[in-house]
Amino acid sequence: MAIYYNIGTNLARLCFTLFASCHTEGKEAVPPKGPLIVVSNHLSNADLPLIVVGVPRKLFFLAKRGLFYGPIISSILNGIGVHPIEREGSDIGATRWALRMLEQDKALLIFPEATRSRTASMNKAEPGIAYLAHKSQAPILPVAITGTEKIPFMWRVPFPLCRMTIRIGDPFTLPVIEGKPSRDLLEHMTDMIMHRVANLLPEGYQGHYRTPAPAPSL
Repeated sequence: MAIYYNIGTNLARLCFTLFASCHTEGKEAVPPKGPLIVVSNHLSNADLPLIVVGVPRKLFFLAKRGLFYGPIISSILNGIGVHPIEREGSDIGATRWALRMLEQDKALLIFPEATRSRTASMNKAEPGIAYLAHKSQAPILPVAITGTEKIPFMWRVPFPLCRMTIRIGDPFTLPVIEGKPSRDLLEHMTDMIMHRVANLLPEGYQGHYRTPAPAPSL
């Protein structure tokens, strides 16, 4: 239901306008149509609405199954394009849903670190993102977020003005390989993807990906 998505986007934009200083760079790099995997670092629950406001495409998401409690919440989440995923182990159903969205030329937002960073620096990502990119051959759009980790857990007055930035890099695709990729190859491709995100971040946010990017040859 597009109405849920539009209402949520407008509410997020209003909140960020009133209570934050937001700056977006690189909107012109976002492909206006076609399949797209948007990949970002993950600092806060505010990351998702911030990207929704900053990226000029309707986005679809994967979110932990624990958020889908009760028929009303589940209906709203489904209506705005969120699909549940199990955080432990592989979730074949979620992977098939994501591939189906990409086959329909949708834009899919993924946080490959799987959970929020407690230190604001990047953690090692899960290789599922590389499998998804390899299987779909969809372009990947790297996005880097800073500042959302400073949003207070509880509202208080006066509300501190949070300064947040979203930097959008150039889309790219992984090298085409034949056959089923090995675990080591998926890890290598995941590092390639995450280094594209890290290169958009200040050094203090790069964490696990502060090292040089791996060679692109596979």
